[in-house]
Amino acid sequence: MRALIQRVKKASVTVDGRHISEIGRGILILLGITHGDGEKDVNYLIEKITNLRIFEGENGKPDLSVRDTKGEILLVSQFTLYGDCNKGRRPDFTAAAPTDEARDMFALSCRLFRECGLPVKTGEFQAHMDVESINDGPFTLMVESKK
Repeated sequence: MRALIQRVKKASVTVDGRHISEIGRGILILLGITHGDGEKDVNYLIEKITNLRIFEGENGKPDLSVRDTKGEILLVSQFTLYGDCNKGRRPDFTAAAPTDEARDMFALSCRLFRECGLPVKTGEFQAHMDVESINDGPFTLMVESKK
């Protein structure tokens, strides 16, 4: 699994002109799922992401986690994180998990992120989404469950 995380002041998702999710201060997570990802991968990402010290503390340095700040999470499925652009001009997405497998893993990810006690909103799986965010910093990191 790959998660592109962005510290945001706010973020939202719109599908077909319908506003479906919005968060305030927190983390926008674009989640890519590959073949064979499982609950172990999700648990790794949850532990890592929710405890990363990426929010500024009193000294102006990134000393606080999203848990510490009681921030929100917006979780959006993003198969293109597994796009390979090394050959040709069209990205190859064969490293992304098949739709049914990815849907199940995204649902599991949503459930387990919610169980961590933070407010979690989501995009809509396999929909064409307009994702808006006001990045704070910007502060953007890639977290992977496997190396």
